[in-house]
Amino acid sequence: MKNLLFISAFLFALAFQSVAQSKDEEKVASRVEQLRKAMIDPDQKVLESLVMPLLSYGHSSGALDDKAVFVDKLVSGKSDFVSIDFTDQTISVSGKVAIVRHTLSAVTNDNNKPGQVKIKVLLIWQKEKGDWKLLARQAVKI
Repeated sequence: MKNLLFISAFLFALAFQSVAQSKDEEKVASRVEQLRKAMIDPDQKVLESLVMPLLSYGHSSGALDDKAVFVDKLVSGKSDFVSIDFTDQTISVSGKVAIVRHTLSAVTNDNNKPGQVKIKVLLIWQKEKGDWKLLARQAVKI
């Protein structure tokens, strides 16, 4: 009887963990989509609400931005995304940290200069007060 009770409790805990992780993965996916939309149609308040104060935003060129520079480049149009698509996205959640990987394909118009970009991206999200915020991003050339 004790064994049956133990196995039942273990299976319940395992099932609960799967459901909880799935919900976190869904929330992270939603935040990634909010970020994608905010990068296309930049709004300072929205962008600042999506990222942590200590944001480390790495570009495939090797350039590194903090939160202020990241937001300013988008809002000012220095970095202008006409469209962005994410493909091959994976999301892994471990406690209050989420790792997101995807391929980013975009049409750009940085400083009124049309272009296209296709890169691999790693995003690190951290759960803060029940909300997921971007802590770090690193892109690499394909």
